[in-house]
Amino acid sequence: MKLLKFGRDFKPDEKVILRDYLAIERTRLANERTLLSYIRSSLYLLLGSIGFFQLKDFPNFKYLAFLSLAFSAIFFIIGVFRFRLLKKSLKQLYYMSETNEDK
Repeated sequence: MKLLKFGRDFKPDEKVILRDYLAIERTRLANERTLLSYIRSSLYLLLGSIGFFQLKDFPNFKYLAFLSLAFSAIFFIIGVFRFRLLKKSLKQLYYMSETNEDK
């Protein structure tokens, strides 16, 4: 589970300056780009599994089709889970820095 955690122990000790705000925005955009990459990989695996199901002359490829279909679902679930986890972490970090700015 350590792979799924994102800097939860970081606490901002001073207000967010423009550089920090831009870094948060870059990270948010990179997070979205990574989600799209997971979705793209998932769709490619789905297309591969559909292609393997269409091969009637090779019955042994049916197992490979099921494996590809399972990995497609796993990639999609992991991508969405990691996206939401990092988005939540960034939101908490940003709000914590906003509350420190008021002090």
